[in-house]
Amino acid sequence: MSFNRLMRPYLIAGGVIALFHFIGNHYVIPRGNKTKLDFEHAYVWKESDKGKTRDIHMYIGPEEKAFVRYFRKKDTTLVDFRLERVEGNQMKYLLKARSVEWKEEPNHWLLRGYEIRTFDGMKETLIEGAGKAMDTTLNLHPSDFVRYTNQKEMLTTWELMDFIVEEKERGLTNTRIYQIELYRRTADPFSILILTVIGMAVASRKVRGGMGLHLAFGIVLSAVFIFLSRLSITFASSDGMPVLLGVWLPNIIFAGIAILLVRKAQK
Repeated sequence: MSFNRLMRPYLIAGGVIALFHFIGNHYVIPRGNKTKLDFEHAYVWKESDKGKTRDIHMYIGPEEKAFVRYFRKKDTTLVDFRLERVEGNQMKYLLKARSVEWKEEPNHWLLRGYEIRTFDGMKETLIEGAGKAMDTTLNLHPSDFVRYTNQKEMLTTWELMDFIVEEKERGLTNTRIYQIELYRRTADPFSILILTVIGMAVASRKVRGGMGLHLAFGIVLSAVFIFLSRLSITFASSDGMPVLLGVWLPNIIFAGIAILLVRKAQK
């Protein structure tokens, strides 16, 4: 039997496993993680929120920048809130509020002790609301101030892509860990195919001494693959290399090894 004919069922089996892994990574597993992690955050790890609560700057629109002195989690209130709208190089709108309280979906807030200034050239209009309250709508949600270390595991791929775009638009550019998770979900299934080819190429060669040498070689290759994966992701996380290259580098290297071993395999 030829090597190619012998390898065909292994590739089919590896492809089926990789396909299920691909679908699971992108959709099924994040859905399951969300149910599990929501329960853990609510009842087990109650202090696992790593979101910023002080001196927060973020863009909430193309020309709107918000500043929050302090976010109070217990009642979802923004303390010392400031909203600026700039068009070109000129400020057109300035909102200050002593506190902003969350009311309801979608993004309804209650301003307390507010001051609103609008600018039209040299003309300024002031609305003074000291001691008053006013309902308004802001492109903010209490969840924008909540960040869990494992939050990326709760989002499907489409939600993760939208989340990365939204974070960048708000000026929160440290999205590398989310980009790593996004690319990893596709890279992992391809690793299955690559390692299947390597295993088949090694196992097909008969050597003196039986299976011991093959097993040792397989263990060494697996250890090198895992080490290289962790090393490249570490560099990608710390700006040492592009995120996409950091996630795919082990696959690129081991794809080259797979091609070499197939060429050297007993046909």
